[in-house]
Amino acid sequence: MKYKIKKALWLLTLVLTLCSTSVLAGCETNKNLNDAPPEKVDEIRDRGTLLVGTTGDYRPLSYFESQTGTFWGFDIEVACEIAKALGVNVAFVKTSWPKLTSDVLADPQLFDFAIGGITISDERNEKMMMSDGYLANGKTILCRAADKDRYQSLADIDKPEVRVMVNPGGLNEKFAYASLPHASIYVYPTNEDIPTLIAEGQGDVMITEITEAPYYVKADSRLAAPLLGKPFTHGEIGILMRKGQDNLMQIVNTTLQRMKDDGTLRSLQEKYGLVHTQK
Repeated sequence: MKYKIKKALWLLTLVLTLCSTSVLAGCETNKNLNDAPPEKVDEIRDRGTLLVGTTGDYRPLSYFESQTGTFWGFDIEVACEIAKALGVNVAFVKTSWPKLTSDVLADPQLFDFAIGGITISDERNEKMMMSDGYLANGKTILCRAADKDRYQSLADIDKPEVRVMVNPGGLNEKFAYASLPHASIYVYPTNEDIPTLIAEGQGDVMITEITEAPYYVKADSRLAAPLLGKPFTHGEIGILMRKGQDNLMQIVNTTLQRMKDDGTLRSLQEKYGLVHTQK
């Protein structure tokens, strides 16, 4: 009994602490999955809130509006659909790409799972669990529109005079160092600021994803994504969580499959101007 009381008090304190960096979404409840396994799912339902980690720097998948204190994006809406399936509200907790793994594995837990443009990889699956893929992804570039004919391959970019900008801690940084050994690589801490820096001439090329690049091209006529249809890599985005949460993963994958089957993912793709989704 003492353990349950302490646990309840800890959960209440955690939710209150997160209020300064999270936003509660009033998702409609759905109790159709009450026959799901207990443990983690019961913990979330007892809490009444699904805690979701997200970087908030990856438009149009996950973005934090500091002026309003709210998150928006494709993956934010996917998380809300999962919260509906669980019959709870959702709170989004800020994390970052350099700290993503340590935050997922933190003890006590900071959130139940992470979402927001996270590519499925063997390395992540070794340490944690990832859901079924629900959005196709791949590495591409942003450059100035005036330079779009200049960059038509990795060889065109892999030159000492080409300034390549990437955000720290994620697969973009790893890809840049592995694939562009001769280019001048600059790691910039704020992912959402890099497109503007490229447009202003403070860098030449941004390594990004096919999910992110179209948003910035549409938002800023100074930018182009000349290799959007020929990504350097091919992968899928998934939801990341710590091992041992199989019951939660079951609901996540069931919800993702339902969203594929009923067209919800396709509708969200069109809403956010994404170029690919799973069929």
